[in-house]
Amino acid sequence: MRLPKTRRGQRRAFQVTVLAGVLALLPATWMNVAAGSRIRTVEDVPAAPVAVVFGAGLWDGEPSPYLAHRLDAAARLYDRGTVRAVLVTGDNSREEYDEPDAMRTYLVAHGVPANRIVSDYAGFDTWDSCTRARRVFGVDRAVLVSQGFHIRRALALCGAAGLDAYGVGVDARHDATWYYGGTREVFAAAKAAAEAAVRPDPRFLGPREDGVAAALR
Repeated sequence: MRLPKTRRGQRRAFQVTVLAGVLALLPATWMNVAAGSRIRTVEDVPAAPVAVVFGAGLWDGEPSPYLAHRLDAAARLYDRGTVRAVLVTGDNSREEYDEPDAMRTYLVAHGVPANRIVSDYAGFDTWDSCTRARRVFGVDRAVLVSQGFHIRRALALCGAAGLDAYGVGVDARHDATWYYGGTREVFAAAKAAAEAAVRPDPRFLGPREDGVAAALR
């Protein structure tokens, strides 16, 4: 690309570059503002009826280390009495890949009663998980559980979907996956801002389900 030769052209190019940078940062700024002071720890997050745990991949059919950390935090929230039920939301778009059932099995093995766990099999992305939690499962107040690099986007999107939520940002080792996740969030912020503005239907909406209400009874 050829640089402008005139001073006026150079000034205009600089202004355009600055404007582009500001616009690129706006979605991330919106996420931080939307999350506000709602990121807490397992020990100090306010009580809510339900914990929502977002999927984070399987390794040979078992929760990945990152997903296991999220589930450990949810089990602790249940054990402390901070939540009374857990909604696990993830991808089950293929018969051989079932995040929610793997999450349920892990939680049961770590002391959460099976009748207190509800599975959302169509949580294909964060927006789908948030809007289905509200529209399909009737969740209006929740504790969201994810890694620190993702929890702001989850809070912003669930807020846009109508949930009154606090988030637990689970600690994670700063390995290649953590750095990838942090970088991905920069690009995901723009998509999240669009989803919050348009509020589209999830990829699969389906009928209303009473699983959460039954788990809370």
